[in-house]
Amino acid sequence: MRAADLHAVNRIADQVHPDFPESEAIPAERLALYPAGCLALEMHGDLMGYAVSHPWHDGNPPALNSLLGRLPANPATYYVHDLALLPVARSTGAAGAAVGLLVAQAAREALPSMTLVAVNNSAGFWQRHGFRVASAAPASYGADARIMVR
Repeated sequence: MRAADLHAVNRIADQVHPDFPESEAIPAERLALYPAGCLALEMHGDLMGYAVSHPWHDGNPPALNSLLGRLPANPATYYVHDLALLPVARSTGAAGAAVGLLVAQAAREALPSMTLVAVNNSAGFWQRHGFRVASAAPASYGADARIMVR
């Protein structure tokens, strides 16, 4: 992902996650803090999806729509903040490929686990990629949200 992609990232986020709005500053900050964890999916010259991830504290996902300020000096997990694809990019294998890239980045960081908050009934997708439900997520993420760990 590049800074020039952020407008499209925010447009996709608004479309894919209408119930979980975040400020445009959120992906911009994540990209500035940890560009290696920010991916963009381009198809036919247009951005069709993205992933945002970074090293983080274990058992304590960042609050929705909150700036981090900085990454932890001693992270304990690799946190997947978001993986979003427009409908046209789904069923293309792009989501699985993105997960593979995120797993590889977590391995490069030598972190013992990956963590995320599954929303929009996505727990099944994440389970197919080796994640397991660890607990319910904070209420701000929705009633069906689950903290998942790999």
